[in-house]
Amino acid sequence: MVTTGNAADNTQITYNVSFPEAQAHYADIEMKITGLKQDELELKMPVWTPGSYLVREFARNIEGLSASANGKSLSAKKIRKNIWQLHIAGIGTVVIKYRVYAFEISVRTSFIDASHAFLSSPDMFLYPGNMLHSASTIHIKPYKAWDKVSTSLEKVNGDVFTRYSPNYDILFDSPIEIGNQEIFNFDAYGVHYEVCMQGGGNYDKERLKKDLAKVVAEEVAIYGENPNKHYTFIIHNALKGGGGLEHLSSTTLGASRDAYTTERGYQNFLSLAAHEHFHLWNVKRLRPIALGPFDYDNENYTTNLWIAEGFTAYYQDIIVRRTQLYSPENYLGMLAEDINLLENSEGAKVQTLAESSYDAWIKAYRPNENSGNSTISYYTKGSIVALLLDLEIINDSKGQYSLDDVMRYMYNEYYKTKQRGYTDAEFKAGLEKFAGKNLDDFYAKYINGLTPVDYAYYLGLAGYKLTNELADNNDPALGITTIPNIPRLIVATVTRGSAAWKDGINVNDEIIAIDGEPALEAGKLLSGKKVGDKIKVTIARDGILMDIPVTLLKSTKVKYKVDELPNPTAQQLVVRKKWLTLK
Repeated sequence: MVTTGNAADNTQITYNVSFPEAQAHYADIEMKITGLKQDELELKMPVWTPGSYLVREFARNIEGLSASANGKSLSAKKIRKNIWQLHIAGIGTVVIKYRVYAFEISVRTSFIDASHAFLSSPDMFLYPGNMLHSASTIHIKPYKAWDKVSTSLEKVNGDVFTRYSPNYDILFDSPIEIGNQEIFNFDAYGVHYEVCMQGGGNYDKERLKKDLAKVVAEEVAIYGENPNKHYTFIIHNALKGGGGLEHLSSTTLGASRDAYTTERGYQNFLSLAAHEHFHLWNVKRLRPIALGPFDYDNENYTTNLWIAEGFTAYYQDIIVRRTQLYSPENYLGMLAEDINLLENSEGAKVQTLAESSYDAWIKAYRPNENSGNSTISYYTKGSIVALLLDLEIINDSKGQYSLDDVMRYMYNEYYKTKQRGYTDAEFKAGLEKFAGKNLDDFYAKYINGLTPVDYAYYLGLAGYKLTNELADNNDPALGITTIPNIPRLIVATVTRGSAAWKDGINVNDEIIAIDGEPALEAGKLLSGKKVGDKIKVTIARDGILMDIPVTLLKSTKVKYKVDELPNPTAQQLVVRKKWLTLK
């Protein structure tokens, strides 16, 4: 039986969540706090959700907040964008009522309609200031015929509609799905897994049970334990779905409902599931020191998201490769795609990996038309850096160690033994322990600097090389992209250093003609043109027609593939076998 009091302060907190207007995307919440002894109470709404590094101002969706005690109204004065203050001298019990509008489809925000409710807890539940340690009970009154709840929060007395959280860090890390979703289960390494499928789809649940269990097994093998008793996959299937958000004992995934039966679609889903499940160790427990205890009022800055997310992005594909569910060739193809993504980004020449992590709060989640020229993804470059370190460690230890050993050591040393996060210097020391050498130069080049990645050296350790399939091309390029799926050619981005950049074509310009010929298709704008040609681009800018002379430059786009080197050495084969889990 679960009890719901807090032994430290005898405060009890309950929430009643109902959906009288689910079709209009509202939840009604009644919060009751008993055992209060202070003169003032602050009610707070988080401004961000852990794992998604952007201040999202969740309080903007709250309506009609009111407070009462003993049947009489209390003043609830808003003193900050996300804080309400109540004067409660001599009052032991307070009831707060408010409504939340929820109509943003993502894995990190709440969404409610007549078919289901997805509650991302940080944008749903107010909490009492200075009481993050307090336990709470959530009573759910489902809308109409909804009959299921999927969450990692524990049931109270076996009631599926009543859940318990021991503190607010747990509550804010436990999304709740309510509706008529399909649920199936499997067990892996003594842990019970629930898979919640909302939105339908052409998935084969028996196949998913077996393959997800294989993914779990490979990840548990790295860390030596699964710290959960149970784990919940909440999967939202949509026409076009994607993305995921990690939680302590669950995850929310976005998937395309009709993609499970294609080879690429299924591989992508397994990689996404592997990514978010890997986070239950890396970031939820083994974490940068800045990421916990959380400050829910402000940004929580770290330069180490390239470890928290980038390393996880590396492992998502290498883990599925280890299950033998897809071939080494498939994995190398995915690796080439990541390399192409980084190497075709002008931002790789501007923003360091550490800067990308630190500036996530203002740049990563708010991309604009110039982001490709000025930023990189700590997922992509972090994944590539993890690859370099893995190959280096395997090579230098002659196959005795790998990046797995670093992750296991850091997990045991900091999460289990020291029971805290790691600093930048401590993670670097962990890498050096297994690399067997100082990594100052590596960090100066690839973490804190802008040195191009030496793929020839690192892939060469495993007997591979990169081949640029476009190396012999001499095609001209404007250096623009256009807005897709509209009948007009509207410029969406302009690449730094390109012909369009140099000669002044702007984002939002409409391309009307090239040398007087109507511009009909983006892919055929430069038909018959050569590098060095001087052309006249007719555009419409803010309703004004103008001609812009442009000198065409060579396309700088690369398209790499990973090829084997001829006659690999015995040492290269040792590295290759361990890296790719070759039989």
